Amino acid sequence: MNQVMVTTSERAVIDSFLATHRHELIAFRRRLHAHPELSSKEFGTTEAIVDRLLVAGLNPAILPSGTGATCDVGSQVPSEATTGNSAEPMIALRADLDALAMDDLSTSTYVSTVAGVAHACGHDVHTTVVLGAGLLLARLLSRREAPAGRVRLIFEPSEETVPGGAVEVAALGLLTGVGAIIALHCDPKLDTGRLGVRSGPITSAVDVVEIDIFGPGGHTARPERTVDLVDVVGRIVLNVPDLLAGADPAHPPRLVFGSVHAGDAPNVIPAHARLIGTLRSRDRQSWLAAPGLLESALQRVIAPTGATWSMTHKPGVPPVVNDSFTTSVLAEAADAMLGEGAVLETGHSWGGDTFAWYTEKAPGCYARLGTHDPANVGPRLDLHSSAFDVDERAIEVGIRVLVAASLSFLRRSSEPAGADTASSGG
Repeated sequence: MNQVMVTTSERAVIDSFLATHRHELIAFRRRLHAHPELSSKEFGTTEAIVDRLLVAGLNPAILPSGTGATCDVGSQVPSEATTGNSAEPMIALRADLDALAMDDLSTSTYVSTVAGVAHACGHDVHTTVVLGAGLLLARLLSRREAPAGRVRLIFEPSEETVPGGAVEVAALGLLTGVGAIIALHCDPKLDTGRLGVRSGPITSAVDVVEIDIFGPGGHTARPERTVDLVDVVGRIVLNVPDLLAGADPAHPPRLVFGSVHAGDAPNVIPAHARLIGTLRSRDRQSWLAAPGLLESALQRVIAPTGATWSMTHKPGVPPVVNDSFTTSVLAEAADAMLGEGAVLETGHSWGGDTFAWYTEKAPGCYARLGTHDPANVGPRLDLHSSAFDVDERAIEVGIRVLVAASLSFLRRSSEPAGADTASSGG
């Protein structure tokens, strides 16, 4: 039996809103895409969000750090989004605001106007989807048939940094009283109109490690008289990742170096080398064990060479672990709104997301929103590609799914235990 509980009249409101505001929402996304802002610099983005919410008669609040915002819609909404003390149910919807430090090499008419900054991860889409869902929910939750409860919109700054703006959001108590939280993330591998869901771990923990190697230095004509740090670096890059993975075969951590530096002159063996990379773990248990396993692997490789070394481990974000109930609410909402076959089980990702900090505080679901135009037979560019773009019809898809999931969650949370949760009118 359909569990979504979106009434026929609510569907009509959803259809009417999207028909009326479709072009406005696309224009809003393109505005953000053309004017991307880096982490902690999302002032223009925050202003655009707040201005639109104010026009709708809502009461958004900018986060104390100066970027990012939050806003409540629904019954018993205070003048500003504060910690939840109401006995009524509350669900949160999260969007991330920041862009990446890279050039936008796409050929769109709304290409980035800021050199070296681009929305190549879809955060402009996420922001537009949550904004649109909030505006629509404000209308739906003011109607007589609306379920009791609130929806909290969270526009998170600095998602691309460690530990991310989610830490500020949680520290402010904005997850207090939240019974569920949902986030959608663009997936260019999925066609528009499809949603990828997964219960349990869906992303990985991501830490940063810096490894410094030291030796006496020397002349490249006589490497046998010193410790050849370039050779040591090569051994680390080739051998340590495999040793690390082999130390925990059931949940192998993944070590990949993105920066390696050793020396500057062709005839000088350097006295110092540095490697910087990411250490990724699929679940919390392996995340906690990975630093110790890495130290053991480094010692095994470096000790025989005579070099000395030190490692700095910078914890990043934990894995996102999706709550089974919240995931089922979202999946059923998407199935009802998008049609049979639209919801797929997605795989686990080695990527990380600060949404993990929210799932540490409240039951949550992080899902993948298809953004590939099925008519496009070209390559499916990955996230962070310099020419990344989306099929903008995904904005409407995301809004439909988030609105239906929010209504469903609030209705379910308000019903007495054991009550029939069948759909009302569709």
